[in-house]
Amino acid sequence: MCDIAVTTTSQQAEASDFESRLVRALNESGLLLLTSIGHRTGLLEALAGQAPLTSPALAERSGLQERYVREWLGGMVAAEVVETDPESASYWLPDERAELLTDRGPVNLAVYAQFIPLLGSVEDDVVRCFHEGGGVPYSRYPRFQEVMASDSGQTVLPALFDAILPLAPGLIERLESGIRVLDCACGRGRALLAMAERFPSSRFVGYDLSEEAIGWARERAERTGLTNLSFEVRDLSDFDVTATPGAFELVTTFDGIHDQAQPRRLLAGIHRTLVADGVYLVQDIHASSHHHLDRQHPLGAMLYAVSLSHCMTVSLAQGGEGLGTMWGRERALAYLEEAGFHDIRVHQLEHDIQNDYFVCRP
Repeated sequence: MCDIAVTTTSQQAEASDFESRLVRALNESGLLLLTSIGHRTGLLEALAGQAPLTSPALAERSGLQERYVREWLGGMVAAEVVETDPESASYWLPDERAELLTDRGPVNLAVYAQFIPLLGSVEDDVVRCFHEGGGVPYSRYPRFQEVMASDSGQTVLPALFDAILPLAPGLIERLESGIRVLDCACGRGRALLAMAERFPSSRFVGYDLSEEAIGWARERAERTGLTNLSFEVRDLSDFDVTATPGAFELVTTFDGIHDQAQPRRLLAGIHRTLVADGVYLVQDIHASSHHHLDRQHPLGAMLYAVSLSHCMTVSLAQGGEGLGTMWGRERALAYLEEAGFHDIRVHQLEHDIQNDYFVCRP
């Protein structure tokens, strides 16, 4: 009887803790939605570094409708992000929080809050796929490339020259001397744009399936006057046979393999298009290929949600493998070896808890 009573009490405590956790999660999800709105409307930037402002003053400063601004402020006060003085009806964003929610600090976490409403917008499509199969096409994500460009702008670009490219010994020197570089699944091509400007003697090419992303990249390259850089809309699902052999000394993919329709074929094509002493540099999600080993992942639940609502399903929409965001290091290594890479080194960078970096040679 005593053992039963102890077990029942333990189960009740666990249920109570889980209930509290879910309530907190529900409340925090409201914070993320409000943060996304604050980022996109410019309200967070308008508050940062300012003396206390009233709701009408903030609305005027940001060019927004006061009633909406006032309700947003109420939510951010309830979330303990924005502070308020009830006597003067004024509001302010403390500097230490502004550094994490605006471009004033090294990382703007408000950027990532945008994933919540973005992925929520396709929930009906994903639920339908649970019943009918198939996937959700890229066309249902009109802002995804924009948000991903902001994401990579904080993880890849700041570390590209000082931390990422130096992972391959001698690569910086080769880029300075002049080599041919390909970025597959390049998105808006921000990494290529940065490299093309930094290494004028090298030639750069970017491939991506998204016409919107390639259009943005081409326009930016033209505006900046870069002549050593080109972009092409290209389906990479048959790259294993269409890749030009020995065409590049360096191939990169930044967060670009796991949502491909045919990731194995793309990797085989990358191996095919590299010269014998070439380098393939991969940045992709840090995870395990086993569910039970992802329990301690600091962003595990979020990244599985991203996979389910974007990366896995857009691959399935193309009749693809549906590899998913959380394919994991073990599977990544197996796929790379299958593609023909035998010298593979895996790295993690101190600033980036989200990604692994693979330096691969044929």
